[in-house]
Amino acid sequence: MTAPARTMTEQSRATIALRPSAGFVATQATQDLTERAVIYLQAGYPIHFRGPAGTGKTTLALHVAAQIGRPVMLIVGDEEFSASDLIGGQHGYRYRRVVDRFIHSVVKYEENAVQQWVDNRLTTACREGYTLIYDEFTRSRPEANNVLLTVLEERMLVLPTASRDESYIRVHPEFRAIFTSNPQEYAGVHETQDALNDRLITIDLDFYDLETEAMIVATASGIDPDDSLRVVSLIHAYRETGAFTQMPTMRAGMMIARIMALQGMRPTTQDPRFVAVCLDILESKRTFASRDQDLRLQHRRLLMELITTHCV
Repeated sequence: MTAPARTMTEQSRATIALRPSAGFVATQATQDLTERAVIYLQAGYPIHFRGPAGTGKTTLALHVAAQIGRPVMLIVGDEEFSASDLIGGQHGYRYRRVVDRFIHSVVKYEENAVQQWVDNRLTTACREGYTLIYDEFTRSRPEANNVLLTVLEERMLVLPTASRDESYIRVHPEFRAIFTSNPQEYAGVHETQDALNDRLITIDLDFYDLETEAMIVATASGIDPDDSLRVVSLIHAYRETGAFTQMPTMRAGMMIARIMALQGMRPTTQDPRFVAVCLDILESKRTFASRDQDLRLQHRRLLMELITTHCV
């Protein structure tokens, strides 16, 4: 007897029901990206948002998936992933006991145990026609992702045959896939096999323009748009100096803006609290050896000049 796959109740708990968010900042740049991605998905092609941290890849993937209107399965790549983490495997046992009392003076017992198969999220998405979002998929080892090759090209998911009657399933016509990844120079990122890359339509993302980032930060934090523009101008100016170890992204501006909203700060050097917040968040983007006190002071002076210039 073959053990059943995960129940519909268990599957529903793993899905995300997305609706287009009123808080998503629709500028010309984000609208163009969304429209292109939706067209590719409707044509049946998986899409891949690739770009540095802080460019909004995951947010954009969720927004695009909401336009499709199907339940979403979300997977986050991990170094320890194997193929079974994507498609499922044997988990636990189902026990069966038969008591035979045909002859009242004789009792016969028959017991057996069958390993139970449980679908994981890729299998559920393929079977039910959900939208799969595989976030940071290059953080999984390439061999773990090999199962995706036949899913994306032949629309067939090959399953382990042990203890199962079915050796593969046909991918549902409504199944769609969205991938995100960081560039390969990031720590913990694996090189994607050419066969998988060849099946994806890759859209390279970069940091948004000043006005778009300012709108996103203002919407997410609730601060005044003019104040948001000053904060984001500071981040952009610091980014242009190249005087950092870790790239300052839109998240840095978001942190500053949300603390401003919480504490009622204004983006001005006249507010020492604001200056302290900016220094705490931006100084951490540059690392120094313990003996490099002069370089640390030079870096602080640079930040103070940028704050004075852009936050007046």
